[in-house]
Amino acid sequence: MPELPNCSNCHSSHDITRIDASDFKLTMMDQCGRCHMEVAETYMDTYHGKVSKLGADKAAKCYDCHGSHDIRALNDPKSRLSEANIMETCRDCHPGARSGFRGYLTHATHYDPERYPALFYTFWGMTGLLLGTFTFFGCHTLLWLPTSWRMRKHAKELLANVDPKAKQVLRFPTNQRAMHLFMIISFFGLAFTGMMLKFSYMTWAKSLAWIIGGAEMAGYIHRFCAVIMFSLFAYHLGDAYRQFRKSNKTVKDFLLGANTLVPTWNDAKEFVQTVKWFLGRGPRPRYGKWTYWEKFDYLAVFWGIGIIGSTGLMLWFPVLTTTILPGWVLNVATIIHSDEALLATGFIFTIHFFNTHFRPEKFPVDFVMLTGRVPLEEWKQERPREYDDLVASGKLEEALADPMPLVVNRVGKYFGILAVTIGICLVFLIISTLLFGR
Repeated sequence: MPELPNCSNCHSSHDITRIDASDFKLTMMDQCGRCHMEVAETYMDTYHGKVSKLGADKAAKCYDCHGSHDIRALNDPKSRLSEANIMETCRDCHPGARSGFRGYLTHATHYDPERYPALFYTFWGMTGLLLGTFTFFGCHTLLWLPTSWRMRKHAKELLANVDPKAKQVLRFPTNQRAMHLFMIISFFGLAFTGMMLKFSYMTWAKSLAWIIGGAEMAGYIHRFCAVIMFSLFAYHLGDAYRQFRKSNKTVKDFLLGANTLVPTWNDAKEFVQTVKWFLGRGPRPRYGKWTYWEKFDYLAVFWGIGIIGSTGLMLWFPVLTTTILPGWVLNVATIIHSDEALLATGFIFTIHFFNTHFRPEKFPVDFVMLTGRVPLEEWKQERPREYDDLVASGKLEEALADPMPLVVNRVGKYFGILAVTIGICLVFLIISTLLFGR
């Protein structure tokens, strides 16, 4: 006959604490795991388990669903999780939850393709997307690096001969620079709080949670930054619509014209030309206003806000979501939201940082998005096709502006270096966690 649990299995013998104390609430997860190890591990992969690791004692624990002194088998009519009682149990924490809510797979795992095929294939699909994206752009970066290194000396000489008082090309107007600044701030808030939750089992994540005031405060920061990001996206769409109305162009000409951010066949040709240039088998392409890698960065934001944003809203409002969709969608949304966020964070702080800042001819930081201005000689070299178009149209003077005051450039320089440094630190933490974390 198996040994039955007794009081000391849960309460211990000589270090009994009050059940309403935070220490008891947090250690109870480990207590349950002693006898129910596999189930406890799946709980730790959920949102409730992760924030509990970060010290959130208000998050649902084992006993909130299963009870403490009234635990019964699931097929027992008196169980808190029986068909008759499960919705009442769910509504203790999620008022207004309807029948679809109980479809949430509380202890599901993406490692079991037979029981949870949707989670299994979603996880490996996202893993494939992660590996494919970083492999492709990693190779692109390695090909670019030697060419960029050879260009470094010429680029430095070019900038050394620039008159600091001469007019410069206004590449980004004030509203676009402001949008980018707010995007930087909100993205950093989302990335740090999101990665802190994803890797909640790591010491650095727990320390960061303690510094900012706990997992609950991290949640407030995360949602506040998400609102900023959604607002920026809405503003950008409105601004694009205003530009479209002002242009007097057809939708096709506006989206696929000369200076569009939408990828075109010409971008595919420039990609091939660029690879040949990297390999020393052709000249540098005559880039226009936007390069193919800049267009990818731009569309990645659209993709990210669409995918990360929509899944984030599902998780933010689970009761509303499960009123429309089955509960297991929340499990799928969790995987997509988490892995897509990892992809975005890793890509921005590695590939995007190299393309923009870490190329030898740009190192340590390219300040164009902060000042909005580029020296004319540098711009002629990097965007020759755009320069020729403006000269031919007689609009070159309209594209020029006075340089930013020295103090603005200095502040922008320090802010840029700080942002890049913080991003690299987060990448280091993520990589070390993926390689050595347990």
